[in-house]
Amino acid sequence: MAYWLLKSEPFKYSWQQLVKDKTTKWDGVRNYLARNNLQAMQVGDEALFYHSNEGLACVGIATIVKTAEPDVTVGPDKLNKDGSNPWVVVTVAPVRAFQKPVTLEAVKANPKLKDMALVTSMRLSVQPVTKAEWDEILGMAGER
Repeated sequence: MAYWLLKSEPFKYSWQQLVKDKTTKWDGVRNYLARNNLQAMQVGDEALFYHSNEGLACVGIATIVKTAEPDVTVGPDKLNKDGSNPWVVVTVAPVRAFQKPVTLEAVKANPKLKDMALVTSMRLSVQPVTKAEWDEILGMAGER
């Protein structure tokens, strides 16, 4: 199993909306590195759900329930020159909310997380998370 972090602005798509919807296609990713991360995801992988811009915190755990498929939200201006679609989505479902969200401030203050992509590549919307980082975040959230 691999671990990931998925960023979403709560006013666009929040943890609460994922819980209500039960599953969602993680669409709209238009960065090649983030796209590659989506393509690497496997069913059963888990992801930290991170509220960006508002909240700035890991608020729960989601799981990948369907692997990469074409992103049908792509406009014609985002297609390859040959007309092919380079963008993908995965389908995610909520696992559980954190009783204690883990803020970006707390992540940055933790020396064990100094190399985490959330700290070093803050703008990347889909990020890998190491097992050690995953365990540390869950511990900070009171999950371990």
